[in-house]
Amino acid sequence: MLANWITLSRLPLLVFNLVVLFHGTPLLRLLGAAVLLVGLLLDTVDGVVARKREETSLFGSVLDIALDRTYELTLWVAFAALGMIPMVIPLVVIARTALTDAFRSIGVASGVAPFDQHRSSLGRFLVGHPIMRTGYSITKVVTFMGLALAQAFAGYPDTTLMRRLALPLGEAMAALAWVALAFCVLRGLPVILGTLRRHWGAESSEG
Repeated sequence: MLANWITLSRLPLLVFNLVVLFHGTPLLRLLGAAVLLVGLLLDTVDGVVARKREETSLFGSVLDIALDRTYELTLWVAFAALGMIPMVIPLVVIARTALTDAFRSIGVASGVAPFDQHRSSLGRFLVGHPIMRTGYSITKVVTFMGLALAQAFAGYPDTTLMRRLALPLGEAMAALAWVALAFCVLRGLPVILGTLRRHWGAESSEG
C-alpha cells in the first residue's frame, strides 16, 4: 500500500539526518534540516494518503507509530549526545515510550488499534484529542527543527549572523524541549494507568 511505503521512506531520510548532524559541514547541516522537515511532515502525509485511498489498517497504524517512535527517540538521543539538551529528556521519553507501547500491545493483540483503547473522556482527550496531538506534534517538530538549525548555524564563522543566532536559538529550543516532554508524559499516563487498572484488577479477581 502506498501509505505504508511513504511511512517506510522516512527511514533513509533519518539515517541521512544522523550522518549530517554528527559529520556534516554547516551547509550540509542546513540541507539536513530541510530533509528533517520533510521526514517529520511525512508522518502526516502517510495518514492522509491512507484515509483518502481507504488503506487504513491495524498494521498501517502500528507501522506509523513505530516509525514515529524511531524518529522521536533517535532524534532526542542524538541532540542529547550533541550536548544540546539534557540527557534526562531522552531517558524519560524512552521509559514512557517503552511502557506505553508495551501496554498498547495488549490491545493490539486483541485487534484494537492503539488510539481506540481509551475508555475515559480524560484519557481520550489526553491521548487522541486534536489539541493534545497537534500540540505535541508542533512542539516536537519545532524543537527538532530549531535544534538542527542551531547545530548548523554553530558551524559558521563567528562574524556571521547565523553563528550569532546559534546560541540563543539552541537555548530557546532546549527550553521548548521541556514543553514537548510534558506533552509526552501527559499523553502517556492514560495508557499506563488505564492498562494497569483494567488488567491488573482483572488478573487479581481471576486469581
